Amino acid sequence: MSASSALDSGYTLPVWVAVAAVAAVRQLRGDPSAERIGLELLQPAGQRELPIEAVAPFADGSALAISRCDPGPGMDLTRGLAVWVRARWAEPLEGACFDVQAGVGVGRLAEGGEVCLSGFARELLQHNLAGLVPADRSVALEVVLPQGRERALRTSNAAFGVVEGLALIGTQADVQRSAAPDQLQGALDELRQRAERPQGCPELVLVVGENGLDLAPRLGLPAELLLKSGNWIGPLLAAAAEQGVQRLLLFGYHGKLLKLAGGIFHTHHHLADGRAEVLTALAALEGVQGELLRELHSSATTEAGMQLLRQQQPELEQRLRQRITAAIEARTAASIQATTGLTLEPGVALFDRSRQLWAVGPRGQSWFAEAAF
Repeated sequence: MSASSALDSGYTLPVWVAVAAVAAVRQLRGDPSAERIGLELLQPAGQRELPIEAVAPFADGSALAISRCDPGPGMDLTRGLAVWVRARWAEPLEGACFDVQAGVGVGRLAEGGEVCLSGFARELLQHNLAGLVPADRSVALEVVLPQGRERALRTSNAAFGVVEGLALIGTQADVQRSAAPDQLQGALDELRQRAERPQGCPELVLVVGENGLDLAPRLGLPAELLLKSGNWIGPLLAAAAEQGVQRLLLFGYHGKLLKLAGGIFHTHHHLADGRAEVLTALAALEGVQGELLRELHSSATTEAGMQLLRQQQPELEQRLRQRITAAIEARTAASIQATTGLTLEPGVALFDRSRQLWAVGPRGQSWFAEAAF
């Protein structure tokens, strides 16, 4: 039986890493191998029995387990991806029972070289391994994704400073598809549930993608306020106003949220792009002219265009950052007013490919002032 036929929904890459890790550690302990591993998913809560493809001991005392990623129905580049985890006992660590090493095909942060592993992925491993690892030991986990480098070329990992493979940055167990209607419905349901609480939902941070969800808490944004919008930003802005949100921050990659300044409120590139046109128009309003403006328009990415501008006119580039965020804030407020008749004026914060805060709009500043930024 295939993994997909046994599951009623798909799971993110960190789940399949955890499945293989648990199987490998069980092999280290001498526990009998099994075709399925019971895993506590955490987000959402509950245990599932998930398939393991193979487990084997090595002569050096380590153990290897292999799982096969099943993201469920729909298009997903992790489908069928083999996940290898090799485990060996190590000296005890303070605060964790494991250490993850990035093997072939696993993404590393370009700055520093450490494995790109989300907080959820760490919590998932800790929760499921803690009962298997003796108190006087830890376990070293080497994760290998044999096809990781090849598949990473089809992602925007490099735009976020992740190199050499796929990032392990899922923020929950279930796969969320940013362009699919069911992803929008899930976000709308979550927003409604928050609004129905006794305290309501006065504050909200809409985050476009997984990189943003992983980065936002590190920048001081409260995790309990985060809601993944995916590419469905327009409907969620309207819904936020209708559900009584009074203070809202849009947080995302500059090359994605730039589209909002041009009135594009569904940001999947298959539906609409226009980044070059929006960037060029705002640059012209800021004073960029002639050949530099043409080069800016023909730049392959927003990042490349801004770098070009920074090299030639650094002060103007800084002004353009602020114009971009101000334009996004103005356009989103106008969209909410036009679609709902309500007044909600979102703030905006953008990050760049190095996962650093790149620009914050006038209304977005208060979020980071309170977070000591």
